[in-house]
Amino acid sequence: MVTFWLLAPIMVLAALGLLFARKAVHAALSLAVVMISLAVLYAAQDAPFLFAVQIIVYTGAIMMLFLFVLMLVGVDASESLRETIGGQRLAAAFIGLVFGLTVVIAVGQTVSGAVTGLRAANGNGNPYGLSELLFGKYVLAFEFTSALLITAALGAMVLAHQERLTPRHSQADIAARRMRDYADSGRHPGPLATPGVFARHNAVDTPALLPDGTPLESSISSSLVARGQVRDGFDDDIDAVVEQLQDDDESFGGEK
Repeated sequence: MVTFWLLAPIMVLAALGLLFARKAVHAALSLAVVMISLAVLYAAQDAPFLFAVQIIVYTGAIMMLFLFVLMLVGVDASESLRETIGGQRLAAAFIGLVFGLTVVIAVGQTVSGAVTGLRAANGNGNPYGLSELLFGKYVLAFEFTSALLITAALGAMVLAHQERLTPRHSQADIAARRMRDYADSGRHPGPLATPGVFARHNAVDTPALLPDGTPLESSISSSLVARGQVRDGFDDDIDAVVEQLQDDDESFGGEK
């Protein structure tokens, strides 16, 4: 009872956040909070199998996959609030009322009937009692649901499948084509040196040095070049570095 009164307000607030959240990621996180709280309630009702399924399947797999899809696809594009199908809001409201009435009737019939109790229902263990209901009294509904899920999975595969008209390129072919594209465009095939690399001052306004000691202009941001904020006196620093290296070589040779 204490667990219910602690989690019930959290679940209600998360459900309200699911309804009124403006971003899809926030709505998904609110739904994850509801699912985790529901799993804890299952555990409090001595239903460890439902607790594990709720955490592993719904929260850990489905919700996290939904979040990954949102983060990969992106939700920056604003959706149009104009209805493309006329009357869909009224139809959705009607279907919601019918569904709510069905749930109320089902719950009322369940409560008004004889209650067996958790000890009698879980006499041989919670997984055994659940499997007895799924593959006994509700076996037809279970089979129809599984057939519907398989049909939905096959339909998604058929809709997403595309016939390949050209042979599949290997990784070596893709790398060779990328190198040819770089050679044709005159671009550098790898990442350019960052500002300050092999230079005396490691700063964003200090160009990197090529192996011959000349500055690499492409290592500086074009905005800094346009504003004239590239570091001055860099050639003097190069001469100082070269002289210091020559002195080090002479001193090393003298000692040896």
